Amino acid sequence: MTIDGAIIKEQGVTFAIVIVKQSAMSTTHAADETREALQAQIADFAGIPLILASQDSRGAFSYQGKPDIVRFLASISASRIPWKRYTYA
Repeated sequence: MTIDGAIIKEQGVTFAIVIVKQSAMSTTHAADETREALQAQIADFAGIPLILASQDSRGAFSYQGKPDIVRFLASISASRIPWKRYTYA
């Protein structure tokens, strides 16, 4: 399986962001389970804050995770994120 994401270092903080379905962010419980599963399956994401991202039908992004990082991501264009495709089992 593959997932689109990025590892970003900004202002001395390293974090990861991944694109998920909106349903993976629909509740705090769903988001926590998604985050835990991805961090366990993708070694690059282990031990760093993981932000979940989804797009609506118009392509607008929404984010879920640490509030300070979410505010930062909401303030920039998603085109600035260095997206990469990650493969996991």
